[in-house]
Amino acid sequence: MAEYRAIRARHSLLDICRTPDLAVEVTLQPVKRIEVDAAILFSDLLVPLEPMGLPFDFVKGEGPAIEGPIRSASDLDRLRMFEPREALAHVLETIRTIRRELAGRVPLIGFAGAPFTLASYAIEGGPSSSFENTKALMYTDPATWHRLADLLAGIVAEYLRAQIEAGAQAVQVFDSWVGALSPQDYREFVLPHSRAIFDRLRDTAAPTIHFGVGTSTLLPLMREAGGDVIGLDWRMPLDDGWTRVGYDRAVQGNLDPALLFAPIERLKAGARDVLARAAGRPGHIFNLGHGIQPTTPLENVQELARFVHEESATTRGPGPRAPSP
Repeated sequence: MAEYRAIRARHSLLDICRTPDLAVEVTLQPVKRIEVDAAILFSDLLVPLEPMGLPFDFVKGEGPAIEGPIRSASDLDRLRMFEPREALAHVLETIRTIRRELAGRVPLIGFAGAPFTLASYAIEGGPSSSFENTKALMYTDPATWHRLADLLAGIVAEYLRAQIEAGAQAVQVFDSWVGALSPQDYREFVLPHSRAIFDRLRDTAAPTIHFGVGTSTLLPLMREAGGDVIGLDWRMPLDDGWTRVGYDRAVQGNLDPALLFAPIERLKAGARDVLARAAGRPGHIFNLGHGIQPTTPLENVQELARFVHEESATTRGPGPRAPSP
């Protein structure tokens, strides 16, 4: 969006995350221009790392760079638990302000990174395609891995609880890199820690969303870990993914974000296929199968939102909606 690029020309990503007025403005930009059914908090998955003792910054063209990656038990000893209501108070102020600005127009979704994804950044020192350092720590020193994942799970659970207290009406746990694991490794190294987060949020009123990428083989395990809604990426048909998850859970997805670069009729055909596979069942949140690309034409996103609402209205009345306030 041009409005967002104008802000980014003057402020870094972290500056926006740390400045409530800017984060509120960026959060509301899509709500004003696109027929979305929810607002999503503008922040970054990595913001809990700095108060833990892992400062980071974003390197242009490369992504986040973590200072002093975790590679051993001694490295882990320097990390600390923290109180998110104090260390991340700016995020909570952003949430409270967004709720006031929205005035009930649409609900607000908060989010945080899952233990595996946060741990992989902390261990690799940034993005990775192989996760060789992460897997090496898991396999050679599982005790240290579980200590790290347990610390992260505790922080994430409390951070999400604080977001809900501040006004987030649903929260999403992003496990962006967990598709790099086999089902066996997921069960041993990830599932207990992700489940701990959802268990600790069970007494809140906010629906929880569990999202991963490349997770076709992991969907039953993600269901076991928890989440009222399981995210589906575009790599498998939505109905197949929903069958693996189970129809007693809601699902979110799963249009390929690249289709937003296609001719409009091709884009509509892809969206129509997703809706047809949902088959009018309750509990489908129409969404992309992963994040939107920076160069995506805004007019295509606007057209997609209009089309999904119109198409849904002709097939089952109100259409797919985000979690209710």
